[in-house]
Amino acid sequence: MSTFQAPKGTYDLIPPRSAVFLAVREAIAAPLRDAGYGYIETPGFENVELFARGVGESTDIVTKEMYAFETKGGDRLALRPEGTASVLRAALEANLHRAGNLPVKLWYSGSYYRYEQPQAGRYRHFSQVGAEAIGAEDPALDAELIILADQAYRSLGLRDFRILLNSLGDKECRPVYRAALQDFLRGLDLDEDTLRRAEINPLRVLDDKRADVQKQLTGAPLLRDYLCDACKAYHEEVRELIRAAGVAFEDDPRLVRGLDYYTRTTFEFVHDGLGAQSAVGGGGRYDGLSEMIGGPALPSVGWALGVDRTVLALDAEGIALDLPSPTSVYAVPLGEEARRVLFAKVTELRKVGVAADFAFGGRGLKGAMKSANRSGARYTIVAGERDLAEGVVQLKDMESGEQTAIGVGEIVAELETRLG
Repeated sequence: MSTFQAPKGTYDLIPPRSAVFLAVREAIAAPLRDAGYGYIETPGFENVELFARGVGESTDIVTKEMYAFETKGGDRLALRPEGTASVLRAALEANLHRAGNLPVKLWYSGSYYRYEQPQAGRYRHFSQVGAEAIGAEDPALDAELIILADQAYRSLGLRDFRILLNSLGDKECRPVYRAALQDFLRGLDLDEDTLRRAEINPLRVLDDKRADVQKQLTGAPLLRDYLCDACKAYHEEVRELIRAAGVAFEDDPRLVRGLDYYTRTTFEFVHDGLGAQSAVGGGGRYDGLSEMIGGPALPSVGWALGVDRTVLALDAEGIALDLPSPTSVYAVPLGEEARRVLFAKVTELRKVGVAADFAFGGRGLKGAMKSANRSGARYTIVAGERDLAEGVVQLKDMESGEQTAIGVGEIVAELETRLG
């Protein structure tokens, strides 16, 4: 047993479980690549102010959950708690928006960090795949991203998830609603921290998960009743486009999400099989974020889907992904000459794209065949001195048990044919 363990609230991805996480990431990324989204990767840490301005100084993420530290040079940095602010910062820094092809479509995959109480589905280190479409205000873009996420989940076999949809209005109509909501909240029996939050960003109070707070919020004014005509029309077009694509959704007038930068379209993917942490992903439009972090006006929309929670959703539905075996051919040499010959053949197989492995360590036939079985290989190549003297190896089909002598020079072509 090692002296050290993974830090509290984190986890290690270890085979074979790690293959499921890789498959989930690939399934989420595939529809994005087909829709013209290019891959972007940003540093694991950024300037603290990027998140304070973009995510919001009043949010729990910034005030309670962000891992912030000071470098030896005196810089104030933070481990990234979310992806959107970092991706937008990188796009602005690289002037991608000036290339003349808007929206800039980007997707990313990586680890994120929040200091919070660990529980099932909530970790201090977690993995997300995200997508951002930067520089265009178009209901079709909002609808596209929702449809692509739905497509990704369904490609994994998930069925028991729901899409919640709402509009948060814009700078024209939200201030009117904000004032009405603040008036309502001031009349409730709330603790000092919650009342303080209500003065800074009252929409955040609607996202409070405490039962005693939620009970008092019954009868709170709804943003949909305060939307201006432009926001109503925009939201209705998003709804129509999603519906026309055959994607089911539920209108949720109380959905606000946890970040300050959202405007107009906001949505969340939830899976009821996950208990309290039912959200598996979400996103929305953030038309003012670029200006918040010092850039030009660039209306944008995006989402992030939790890889960890998606894997938990697969478990909840009892879905076992059909993953290819990491090894197709396993070579078992018996003797030094066989080691030299079969090692060369394993190298040749890998060069032509066949996943092949080798019985390292000089084990006997019995132990090596146990390893071959554990590897999941479809075929095993076995060769000893007598085989090589005859110019052949023994090719065993691990499913049928059939064993055939194949010429040493023919083995690569034979396996390519058999494995298709």
